[in-house]
Amino acid sequence: MFPTMIGTVVIAGIVGYASEKTGFTRNGYLPSIIICVGGAFLFYFLRIMFGIRFGAPGVDAILSAVGALLIVPTHWRPWR
Repeated sequence: MFPTMIGTVVIAGIVGYASEKTGFTRNGYLPSIIICVGGAFLFYFLRIMFGIRFGAPGVDAILSAVGALLIVPTHWRPWR
């Protein structure tokens, strides 16, 4: 269980960095990584508690990180 959690964090961080590097988001590197890790953690715990899953843990980490980036678009907020 612990290696799966560490892998989820690493994959989510890579997805957050890659989304900024490719121009998919314009949040900044650190906010994108934080958003991805938060979404991946949330889905990881949902997977543990309720058994909700899309496939392998790595696939779940990628999908949840991208989903979090789509749900939380910080570059549209008015204070920027």
